[in-house]
Amino acid sequence: MSIQFQDRTANNLLVLTIILMSANLYTIFFVAPMVPEQTWAQKIFYIHVPIAWTGFLSYFIVMVAGILFLLKKDPFWDRLGLAAAEIGTLFIVLVLITGPIWATPIWGRPWVWEPRLTTTLILFLIYVGYFMLRKFGGHPERVARYAAVLGIMAFIDVPLIFYSVKFWAPQFQLHPQVEMGQQPDGIFYPFLFSMITFTILNILMLRIRVRILNFHHQIITNNV
Repeated sequence: MSIQFQDRTANNLLVLTIILMSANLYTIFFVAPMVPEQTWAQKIFYIHVPIAWTGFLSYFIVMVAGILFLLKKDPFWDRLGLAAAEIGTLFIVLVLITGPIWATPIWGRPWVWEPRLTTTLILFLIYVGYFMLRKFGGHPERVARYAAVLGIMAFIDVPLIFYSVKFWAPQFQLHPQVEMGQQPDGIFYPFLFSMITFTILNILMLRIRVRILNFHHQIITNNV
């Protein structure tokens, strides 16, 4: 049995990510302007929104991988979907942590049952069920099919999260709206840089996790 663990692309991405993340943190704390009404709490915006984007992007990959798995029956797409689901859920947990940190000085309390927070929590709970299905669902092939269907259906909640503040009555629309045209000067480019940085981090994490799952699959296959 011969398994190659070297991944030069992942190594290069790792170096690039470290450089970008270091520059991103410097930009957030020392370059991005301070918003007087929110003081230092507003700096979380440059982390909170990009990790939310990264989580939703990962769940989009889960949906695409699920569709391709159902069409092609190739276990690779199942592994890709699982890897993306794990990474997406990690970032959604960070969203649910950073959101209340940002909200506390703005709303006076860490959590309110407003539409975007609530629908994000629902998405997290759906994926808790997704991982329970993966763990306790029984036969691997059947679990892979059910997980693919659940991953496809779960993505319906992502656009609902984005547009939720427009669906509910105005008194529930407490969540800040990210409209760059209405933001103070100097915010857009640090925000864009942070979005790019976290997207590259997501690519790196996904590549590494898929390789680990592929190695695990190879080991099991070779031992059968």
